[in-house]
Amino acid sequence: MFTIRLLTAAAFAACMAAPASAQQVTLMTGPQGGSWVPLGGALKGLWEKAVPGLAIQQQPGAGIANVRGVDEGKAQIGFANSSTTVDGIAGRAPYPKAVKNVCQVANLYPQYFQVVASADAKVNSYADFKGKTLVTQPKGNTAEILTAMVLEINGMNYQSLAKANFQAAYTDAVSMMKDGHAQVFTLGTTAPASAVMDLASARDVTLVPVDDKTMDALKKANPGYNKLIIKAGTYPKQDKDVPVIGYSTHIVAACDLPEDTVYKMTKAMAENVDAMAAVVKPITGLTPKDMAIDIGVPLHKGAAKYYKERGAI
Repeated sequence: MFTIRLLTAAAFAACMAAPASAQQVTLMTGPQGGSWVPLGGALKGLWEKAVPGLAIQQQPGAGIANVRGVDEGKAQIGFANSSTTVDGIAGRAPYPKAVKNVCQVANLYPQYFQVVASADAKVNSYADFKGKTLVTQPKGNTAEILTAMVLEINGMNYQSLAKANFQAAYTDAVSMMKDGHAQVFTLGTTAPASAVMDLASARDVTLVPVDDKTMDALKKANPGYNKLIIKAGTYPKQDKDVPVIGYSTHIVAACDLPEDTVYKMTKAMAENVDAMAAVVKPITGLTPKDMAIDIGVPLHKGAAKYYKERGAI
């Protein structure tokens, strides 16, 4: 009986000790076919190596959904877009209320809002969307919100189109474009984007530039947007630079995620830029100072501690 009690006590103690040493963290990434999924895989490896006992579980998401997910406790860390995270902090639409438990960890690289049209659709400006069939991401995603804003600035809405389609995966949107079921595809990701490369290898496409009127109106609504250039030659048969709407990909975390955990995660990113850049090329050359740039989202204490040590803030 004494031996049984000892064994039972030991088993109970082991069960109680296990969660203390292990830390399960959910990381929200992005839609299939985008850059956040493979980059999330690379970060999972870096972070689990840097933080003993840390276990990262990846979950598909999108910029706005990730910010809400972290704020609501469905995840502890996630990728996000600077412009729409700022909207969340301010409590602006599409957020139902201001987010309170979302802190900045690191800026990573620029994102490009890309408008890709079939060459035969003759879409050379945003004003040419009228009467066309469009595919974008599900409602509430960053690119979808930008699409709706672009339409509004140009005197249109989704009803002005022949049809609007909302696809969670870029790969499904590309299939619609290839099959002729959509004429315009909007997405926010890196350039070159694998989804656009796939489409451009199968069909002649046109990258639609942003005009000054639209860009000025967007910047007035949210300073987190800026003009970026997709350089000539980025995609097949792209013979000139194309100005587009831009914003930044960054990492956010729950403000109550332990300081030491976030410190080590931030340090791991800063010390393994080449490993991240091998997955997403625009990360090349990222510095702690770049990572720490103030974008209007409060810094997590763990990230702030690392940046102060490096003299980045």
